[in-house]
Amino acid sequence: MDPVVVDIRVVLVEPSHPGNIGAVARAMKNMGLQHLVLVKPKEFPHPEATARASGAIDVLEQSRVVQSLAEGIADCGYIAATTGRERDQNIRVLDVSEGSQRLVLESSRGPVALLFGNERTGLTNDELSLAHLLLRIPANSEYPSLNLAMAVQLVSYEIYRARGAHYDPSPPAVPLAVGAEMELLYVHLQEVLKEIDFRDRTTRGTRLMQRVRRLFNRAELDKNEANILRGILTAVQKKRRTAGSKS
Repeated sequence: MDPVVVDIRVVLVEPSHPGNIGAVARAMKNMGLQHLVLVKPKEFPHPEATARASGAIDVLEQSRVVQSLAEGIADCGYIAATTGRERDQNIRVLDVSEGSQRLVLESSRGPVALLFGNERTGLTNDELSLAHLLLRIPANSEYPSLNLAMAVQLVSYEIYRARGAHYDPSPPAVPLAVGAEMELLYVHLQEVLKEIDFRDRTTRGTRLMQRVRRLFNRAELDKNEANILRGILTAVQKKRRTAGSKS
């Protein structure tokens, strides 16, 4: 299922490593985001950015380079920023999953900006003060620092899910074995177990086939798989009969 279209701009504030810019472009395209804004990038354009972008060169080529954050968000009605902080005075902080749903909702009213700070220092307090919402990415408290591209990938993924994307598997080409076919398999299996003298060693001597049934129910055999197993059982029987006739 294709997700709804959104106007969410990823804004990188003073990114210092061109490779990260390329990796961000790739992360964005993976999740269907196209609008990249670069605020005073240290080095851009750059061959490393192009190399790291891989199949997302178009996102780099369409990116907008500005000289101030105010310029980068001038046409955006709703601003969100990423943070590692638990809470921040006077600014709402939401988990990235819940916050992404809010961003998708706001994007239906107008362009939304999603701010990411410099790799070393993050966003300053003045930059954070421009945001209506802070998105917090939960991470290991012993090492919560995320690479810039990783952070963009995680948030972009949550936005992608919030836009309605989900895995919609195609129905299997072969239908499941029906009850009658499974009963034939169980009867056949019991015949072979008896022929090879494989005894039910459970306490009552009646639970082996119950366990076998549970095993195959978990496996959810389709018609072909049930036929394969019956073919194996038939081959075992023929082999035994051939061996018996030679003795």
